[in-house]
Amino acid sequence: MTTPRRLVLLRHAKAEHPAGLPDHSRPLALAGRRQSPLVGAAMAEAGIAPDLVWCSSSVRTRQTWELVRGALGLQPPVEYRDEVYDAGTASLLALVAAAPEDVRTLVVVGHEPTMSHAAATLAGPESDPATVARVQLGVPTASWSWLELAGSWDEVEPRAARLVRLVTPG
Repeated sequence: MTTPRRLVLLRHAKAEHPAGLPDHSRPLALAGRRQSPLVGAAMAEAGIAPDLVWCSSSVRTRQTWELVRGALGLQPPVEYRDEVYDAGTASLLALVAAAPEDVRTLVVVGHEPTMSHAAATLAGPESDPATVARVQLGVPTASWSWLELAGSWDEVEPRAARLVRLVTPG
C-alpha cells in the first residue's frame, strides 16, 4: 500500500486591519506573529514535512509562512501565488489537482473562507464527522486542516479525501 498524499490547508495567522491599507498589503498582528511559530511546531510534531508550499501572495500569508517555516525547521520549495490569494473553493481544488506528481505533501497557505470550504468540500466518508462539522463553520486564524488523498493529485474532487484533523491555535 502506498502512503497517501497529504494536503495541508493553512489559514494565515491573525492580521492587522490598518485604515487605508489594501487587503493584499495587510501585515500580521502581534498575535499572528505569536501564532505562526506554534503552527510550525505543531506541524513538526505531527510529522508534516512539505515537499512544496503554495502560499498566497499577500503580505500576511508570506509572513505567516516564514514564521511557520522557521519553527518547522525545514526549507521546502515555496511559490508565492496570486492564484491562491484570489482562489475560491473550485479554483483552489483545480489548482491542487494540477500539483506536480512527485509531491507527496503539499501545504497551501491561504485565506478564509476558502481554506475551510475546501477542507469541507474535500472531506469524504472516512473523515471524522465532528472535524467536518467544525470546518463547515469556518476556521480561526492560524488553523490548519490535514487531508489525505489515496490517489494522485489529478483525482482531487469533492469528497475524495479523508479529513484527518483540524488544528486550531491555543
